[in-house]
Amino acid sequence: MTSALGQLLELAGPVRNQQVNRRLAYHLAWVAGVLNSVGFVAVGFYTSHMTGITASIADQLVLGGWTLVGLGVVAVAFFLMGAMACALQFNWARRRPRWHDRRFALVLLSEAMLVLLIGGLADVVVSGAREWLLVAALGFVMGQQNALITKVSDATIRTTHVTGMVTDIGIELGKGLYRNRLVDADPVRADLGKLSMLSLLVVQFFLGGVMGALGYLWLGFTVLLVPAVLLLVMAVPPLLRRPGR
Repeated sequence: MTSALGQLLELAGPVRNQQVNRRLAYHLAWVAGVLNSVGFVAVGFYTSHMTGITASIADQLVLGGWTLVGLGVVAVAFFLMGAMACALQFNWARRRPRWHDRRFALVLLSEAMLVLLIGGLADVVVSGAREWLLVAALGFVMGQQNALITKVSDATIRTTHVTGMVTDIGIELGKGLYRNRLVDADPVRADLGKLSMLSLLVVQFFLGGVMGALGYLWLGFTVLLVPAVLLLVMAVPPLLRRPGR
């Protein structure tokens, strides 16, 4: 299948190459942007930024903001558990012939189901518990999908770590501006493919953030059904396919 839909249906399949991995990363960066913004607009808390959350925990310990300390600890703990869950699912499937070719899809399916639950049930949770449950659930999903793309790309791509991506963009731009000597056995050259990929990942995260914020203001938590459906579209076809096909 060569259509855009066909490519989407194959992103979690067993055939892996750099192009497929990058397309999957672009979609997951968009999903991360949506989830991150919904979390902030809904309860005033980002769930993808572990550096900022860790710094916030330290600051609020000093300032006495115990609620923010608690939310920060929950976010980091559930991000960690999401990454652990991804590793457990991935390696469980990888060692079983029936599931080996479905290992990527299995993780995406569990992520999709959790996002569906959040989108469908968050509005009925009492307001006092909602922010805690939302931070925990979104943190778990963030850790899960970040671990998945790390596994898929052999730790060369992240979908939530914008700080690292912007750093790498700066490095490549600096290399591109460097003036090599006329005779240089080892010239400095920017990796334009990497620069393009990183830039698009940041753009996708940003666009997802815009969509998540606007969507939440218009539709509430129902907006999360959109990224959940996208995840299902990527996850379900490989799970329905017979092993080895």
